[in-house]
Amino acid sequence: MNNKIAIIGGGNLGTAIAEGLLKSKFCKATDITVTKRNLDTLTALKSKGVNITSNNNAAVKNAGLIILAIKPFQVSEVLNGLKKELTAKHTLVSVVTGVSIADIESIIKKKMPVFRAMPNTAIAIQESMTCLSFSNATGQQADYVSDLFKTLGKVTTINENLMDAATVLGACGTAYAMRYIRANIQGGIEIGFDSKTANLIAAQTVKGAAELLLQKGTHPEQEIDKVTTPKGCTIAGLNEMEHQGFSSSLIKGIASSYQKIVKG
Repeated sequence: MNNKIAIIGGGNLGTAIAEGLLKSKFCKATDITVTKRNLDTLTALKSKGVNITSNNNAAVKNAGLIILAIKPFQVSEVLNGLKKELTAKHTLVSVVTGVSIADIESIIKKKMPVFRAMPNTAIAIQESMTCLSFSNATGQQADYVSDLFKTLGKVTTINENLMDAATVLGACGTAYAMRYIRANIQGGIEIGFDSKTANLIAAQTVKGAAELLLQKGTHPEQEIDKVTTPKGCTIAGLNEMEHQGFSSSLIKGIASSYQKIVKG
């Protein structure tokens, strides 16, 4: 199997994937090619040994795995331009929001392994949550793509009809978590901390809370109960947040993001 990787689209996500692959040592820098029209923004990757080019066809021709990391409106144009280069020997992985495997197959009109992957920007530090679905892939190909993303964080395989929901929960979810942390920092400043210290405490506390769930496999309410004593400050704060619509606002926000993807 050709292990050279072509990342078509050197934007925020494409660059983050390349950086994560380098940090995880999944492959050599020289085995990665990243494409973009404006190569000036890829100088940092180039300095690390990654190949950069504005020629998508050349990148695909030399690769075995192609990661499509472009905007949804660019998919038809880009894939039509790559048709001649794509063969059954290639594995195509799309990280494009809202574009189905069927959409991709209708454009390329070739039977080849096609994956949809929904990572998030924490992939750059090997802490992504990536959801996968695929078509026409062998067990070996599925394992290879899964192993690639496992070096960049956690991976789960889902039915493709859940991919839009995965986008909201796993990718948009990064922004939701950041907004919570920002609010926590602002609250910390109000009760006496400087912003740098509040940032550290808020971020590490969220990281620790997440690790408790991941490592122990517990439900959030079990961990909440451990720090919520009768008539204590934690329950007072939690109840006030709920009175102000904390949980319902978050749930409505998630539902609104999902409807935006589904309805456009």
